[in-house]
Amino acid sequence: MSARFAPARARDSSKIPRTSLARERAQVAAQLALSPRDDENPRVKSAAVSENPETLLFLPGTGGRSEIWQPVADGLSHPGRRRLFGWPGFGGMPADPSVRGIADLVTRVVESIAGPTLLFAQSMGGVIAMRAALEQPHEVRGLVLAVTSGGIDTRALGASDWRPAFRKANPNLPTWFLDEREDLSARLAEIRIPVLLLYGDADPISPVRVGERLAELLPRAELVVFEGGTHELVSERASEVIELVERYLRGLES
Repeated sequence: MSARFAPARARDSSKIPRTSLARERAQVAAQLALSPRDDENPRVKSAAVSENPETLLFLPGTGGRSEIWQPVADGLSHPGRRRLFGWPGFGGMPADPSVRGIADLVTRVVESIAGPTLLFAQSMGGVIAMRAALEQPHEVRGLVLAVTSGGIDTRALGASDWRPAFRKANPNLPTWFLDEREDLSARLAEIRIPVLLLYGDADPISPVRVGERLAELLPRAELVVFEGGTHELVSERASEVIELVERYLRGLES
């Protein structure tokens, strides 16, 4: 795939041409036999353990749909263990009365990090990934964040407020996810690891300006913008995401 990648602080973001989603299956490098449970945490779905000690941990957005990362997890050639998180009370998972806010989810993610880890997060999951990276700076080796607010004020950057419509469409879901307003702006400079930011220019929830602001705040961030990319670009443009992540992972090893 031919593409240009702008430096992290460039104002004119990179554009990736749209490709056929049929390429996605052709680029799958490894098929993972995912288990419906994890021996360490029954709320986590896990791949068979490889000899590589590094773990790839995938976090969903507000809807808790862990399957959104499945094509990317399947397609990456990295030999490390895959773990797909879900959120209690979301995406078909049973609610857990002990989970009363984002901080409880951060605690669960942090407790699951027992060695070198690469964090992948979509949308609101990126806030949890950022906080986990801040709490585990020696274990989290990399961050791939897609269409995330990243813990900054997105409405000031032109983002539409998705919360009222989400609440109306999902009246039985917990509301603590919708009430999260923590601003991490002052702490993002503490994240010294390389960060890959993926945004779409057709996403009103997390517009490109949010990615540009995060690229300014994070010391080692690279922003890539998908032409025509929506808030679902992780699954809709999985083959392109896989190619970008493969390049990013090669850079971590160099």
